[in-house]
Amino acid sequence: MKYSFSYIVRLQFLGFRFSGWQKQTNAKTLHDMVDKTLSFVFEETNYKTIGVGRTDAKVSANTYYIQMFTDKIVEEGIFITSLNANFSPDFRAISIQKVARGFNVINAPKIKEYHYYFSFGEKNHPFSAPFIVNVNENLDLETMQEAAKLFVGEHYFHKYCTRPSEKTMFKRIIDSCEIIENDVLTANFFPETSYIFKVRGKGFLRYQIRLMMATLFEVGKGNLDLQFIEDSLKEDNDRKYMRNNAPSSGLQLYDIELEL
Repeated sequence: MKYSFSYIVRLQFLGFRFSGWQKQTNAKTLHDMVDKTLSFVFEETNYKTIGVGRTDAKVSANTYYIQMFTDKIVEEGIFITSLNANFSPDFRAISIQKVARGFNVINAPKIKEYHYYFSFGEKNHPFSAPFIVNVNENLDLETMQEAAKLFVGEHYFHKYCTRPSEKTMFKRIIDSCEIIENDVLTANFFPETSYIFKVRGKGFLRYQIRLMMATLFEVGKGNLDLQFIEDSLKEDNDRKYMRNNAPSSGLQLYDIELEL
């Protein structure tokens, strides 16, 4: 079906009770929830939505974009109010902007910033579970911070991707990568000290951030060293992906700089 109008809608969501963005059979997904909510907002208006990209199960987003195609012009203020009134509490619509019909949110140039929230040592309050991953043993944070910097720049990420296709491009550029103390996400039931693994770049491979985080955890435990990280990013690495994958609940798509 041909649609007359196209819009970009910015959303936020807590992904803890969902099986990721992409629609699946017999699973509750973020895309399903968005489309079901829009069916109440639009009633008899035809529409179609696509997301800016996939997310893993339980992954949340401070910034996420959908492209929405409709048959009718949308009254932007009324639309956002109506969408939020119908959304479940773990979704919020932030803004809407009309774009050209030829615009494609998937192919548009963008920079993504991911945050992975974690703590270590004493077990966290259970209420923290949707937001912060806890490692029971103590970690060598300084060495982890050194290791995180090694990911910055252009490298070959064969070992940080699962189930790639024949066309997968493993050579990627990471603009910044660091571990800092968390002062972004706070709550009175969070541990006194927690940390953020922050990564920015134009594109990431399947499970890349979680595999990187899991590898940094192993560095922090003393099971891997900095030389391992350096070797893993070379073109001639053994191309076998890292099997330890950090839990998805600590991962958040924090920001997307999208060229409209």
